[in-house]
Amino acid sequence: MKKIIIHWSAGSYQPNSHDRDCYHFLVDKDGNIHNGKFKPEDNLKCIRGKYAMHTGGGNTGAIGVAMCAMAGFKDKNHVGKYPITPKQFEACMKLCANLSKKYNIVISADNIMTHYEFGQKHPQTTSFGKIDIVYLPPYPWVCQKDIGSFIRSKIKWYKQKGE
Repeated sequence: MKKIIIHWSAGSYQPNSHDRDCYHFLVDKDGNIHNGKFKPEDNLKCIRGKYAMHTGGGNTGAIGVAMCAMAGFKDKNHVGKYPITPKQFEACMKLCANLSKKYNIVISADNIMTHYEFGQKHPQTTSFGKIDIVYLPPYPWVCQKDIGSFIRSKIKWYKQKGE
């Protein structure tokens, strides 16, 4: 595995069958980790119907991790009924740190990113224009352009902490 791409599901706080088809790991509002239908290794060679299709144009070699949240999100003033919770966010960062360690994925902007960042870097893909993750309800002071760096610094911290 070469990358981790972090998402919000744009749904409620619990994973549904569609979420399980799309992501390798899902984090609910309480920070519990749920496995998706596919293992990360299924994305080494993407064969229709046999891998997690989480990032248009960026699935090969990529682990898809999603926080189950953000249904109804419009903007920072209208986040919907399911904003990302602090416990959920921290559990997601810890999971990504563990995945980084397990798969020897370097924590950098090229290897660990949000779906939004991937789309911005690859405007020719269907991921261009995706908004996950452009706002962090638990940390509203982190501006959109800094979210990726903030996430990677959290993941580094958990990796160094060694939990």
